[in-house]
Amino acid sequence: MALLVWVGWYTRRYMKGVSDFLSGGRLAGRYLLAVARGEQAAGAAPFVSNFEMISMSGFVLTWWGWMSAPIWMIVAISGWVIYRFRETRALTLAQFFEIRYSKSFRIFSGFLGFAAGMANFGIIPAVGARFLTFFLGFPQTIHLFALEVPTYIPLMAVLSALTLALTLSGGLISLMITNCLEGIISQVLFLVIIFALLWMFHWSQISEVLTNRPPGKSLLNPFDSFSLKDFNIWFCLMGIFAGFYRTMAWQNQGSYNAAAITAHESRMGGIMSNWRSMGNGAVITLLAVCAMTYLAHPDFAAQSTVAKTEIHQVSQSQIQEQMSLPIAITYMLPIGVKGALCVVLLMGMFGGDGTHLLSWGSIFIQDVVLPFRKTPFTPEEHVRLLRGSMIGVALFSVIFGSLFRQTEYIAMWFAVTEAIFVGGAGAAIIGGLYWKKGTTAGAWAGMITGSGLVTGGILARQFLGDGFPLNGTQIGFFGSLLAVLVYIVVSLLTCREDFNMDRLLHRGTYAIKQEMEFETKAPRAVTWGKLVGFDEHFTLGDKWLAGGLLGWSILWFVVFATGTIWNLLAPWPIGVWSTFWYIVAIGLPIFFAFVTGIWFTWGGLRDMRVFFQRLKQERVNVLDNGMVVRHQNLAEIPTTHSETIT
Repeated sequence: MALLVWVGWYTRRYMKGVSDFLSGGRLAGRYLLAVARGEQAAGAAPFVSNFEMISMSGFVLTWWGWMSAPIWMIVAISGWVIYRFRETRALTLAQFFEIRYSKSFRIFSGFLGFAAGMANFGIIPAVGARFLTFFLGFPQTIHLFALEVPTYIPLMAVLSALTLALTLSGGLISLMITNCLEGIISQVLFLVIIFALLWMFHWSQISEVLTNRPPGKSLLNPFDSFSLKDFNIWFCLMGIFAGFYRTMAWQNQGSYNAAAITAHESRMGGIMSNWRSMGNGAVITLLAVCAMTYLAHPDFAAQSTVAKTEIHQVSQSQIQEQMSLPIAITYMLPIGVKGALCVVLLMGMFGGDGTHLLSWGSIFIQDVVLPFRKTPFTPEEHVRLLRGSMIGVALFSVIFGSLFRQTEYIAMWFAVTEAIFVGGAGAAIIGGLYWKKGTTAGAWAGMITGSGLVTGGILARQFLGDGFPLNGTQIGFFGSLLAVLVYIVVSLLTCREDFNMDRLLHRGTYAIKQEMEFETKAPRAVTWGKLVGFDEHFTLGDKWLAGGLLGWSILWFVVFATGTIWNLLAPWPIGVWSTFWYIVAIGLPIFFAFVTGIWFTWGGLRDMRVFFQRLKQERVNVLDNGMVVRHQNLAEIPTTHSETIT
C-alpha cells in the first residue's frame, strides 16, 4: 500500500491537462493497457461473482462458451468498435454521441450511463469489504458511538478513501501505472496460491465433490446440466449476442478506451488482454473448486466445522450463499498463502474501484455538465470539477452499499444494471460507427426502446420476484434486440443525408499528423488475413500474436464440436469428464499462468518506461477537453488562438 501511494504521488507530476487526467494523454502501449485494464478483474467483487457462477455451474459454462470462441477472436482482431472509437478521438462515449448525433442526446445518454453505472458500482465496495471482513476474521458487528453497525461498513469507508486518494492524484496516469504494477505483482502471487492449492488438495477429492450432483445439474458433464438455473447453455448463447452488441458500451473502463497511442495499439491491447486472461483464470477456478471440496468432502469434515458454523450464522440467505466460498477460503488457506491472496484482493480493489471512480465521475462532468458550457473551463477548473465528482461517486457507493439489500447473484445484478444503458446504447454505438445512414432520431428511438424495456423488466422482477418469467440476462437480451430493430427502421425513415464518416474517424484529409507518425505499417500487402480482420497496420509479430490466438480458439471450437457429436452418439462416462477438465481447466491454465507471468512482466515494465518517455515529450492542447462544436471536437477546429503547453 505504501508503494502504491508513493507511485500515485510520483506520477502526479506528469499530469499536465484534462486529456492526461482522463486518458493518460492517449500515449499508452498495448502491454500497459492489457495488464492495467486486467487488474479490474482481480478485486474481491469479481472473485465473489466468479465463485457464485462456478459453485452453481462448475465447468459447464466453459464448454458452452467454446461455441463462440472463434467469433470473439475475430471480433478482437478486427478491433470491432474499439478501433473506430479510438479514431474518433473522443474522451468519453457520450462525447462521440454528440459528434455523431446531437448535444441533447449526449446529455441524455451521459446521465443514463452515469445513473446505471452508479447502481452497478454501488454494490462493489460493499461486496469487497464484506469478503475482507470474513477473510480477515473481523467480528460481524462493531460498536461505533454507541451504535452497533456491520463491520464491513467502516471497512468499506476506509478502503474507499484510500482508493479515492490514489485516483485523485493523477487520474488515469496514476491508475495505469499503479494497476500495471499491481498486475505484475499479482501474477507472481497467483503462482504461489496455485502451488499451495495443488499441494493441499488432490484432484480425486475435488472430482468426488463435483461428481456428487443430482441428475440434470452436473458440474462436469454439460449434457447432464440442462436443469441448472440461470447459469446454463442459454446464458452462454445470449452472452454471444450481448458480448458482440455491448462491446465498449459499458463504461466502467471507459478511460482505457481512449488511452492508446493509436487505434491499432488499442486493438492490440484487447488482443493481448485475451492472452493474459488465459493464465489468470486458473487461480479463481482452483480457489472455487477447492473451497467447495473443503466444505463437502469427508476428508476435511473436521477442519471445515468452524467455517460451516460461521456460514450458518449469516442471516440473509443471499449473502450466506454469496459468502460461503469466501468463508471457506478464509479457514482453508495456511498463513502466508492467505496473506498472498489478501494482497491480490486489496490491489484488485484499489485498481478496480479506482477505475470505476474515474469512469463514472468523469462521465458526469464530461457528458452532463460540460455540454451546457458555452466556453471551456480552464484546465485547473476542469480537473478540480472531475476530482469533486469522483469524491461524490465514492460517497454514494459507501451509502448505497450500506443500505442496499442484495437479492440477486452479483453477475445477474451486473447484467441488469448494465443493460439499463447498454440495452439501448449498443445500437447507437454500432450504427454510429459503422453506418452512415444512422440518424439522431434513430439513436433516440433505439435508446428509449432498449433502456425503457430493460428498466421495466427490472421493476417487474423486483416486485414479482420469481413470478416474473425472465432473469436479468434475458431481460437485457430481448431489450437489446428490439432496440436494434427500432434504430434501423427509424434511421431509414428519417435519413436525409449521409453522415461524413471520414471526418468522424479522422481519415483521408482529416487525419491527425501527430498520430500518423506512431502508426505501424506491414512490409507486405495484406491478402487472406483481411478475412479475419488483419489490415495494413499488422506487423509480422502482430499477425503471429493475433493469428496464434485465433488458431487456439478454433482448436477449442473443434474440441467442442467433436465432443458434442461424440456425446450425442456415445456419452462420455463421468470419469472421462473429470479427467478432461483436470487437464483442460486446471493444467493448461496453470501452464499459461507461468508463461504469461514472465511475458507480461517484461512487456508491462517496457511499456511503462516508454509511457513516461512519451509523457515527458508530450505537448498538450488545452482545448482537448471533451467539448464538441458543430459535430467536431473543439481541439480540431482551426482557430487563431489555439494554445499548447509543454
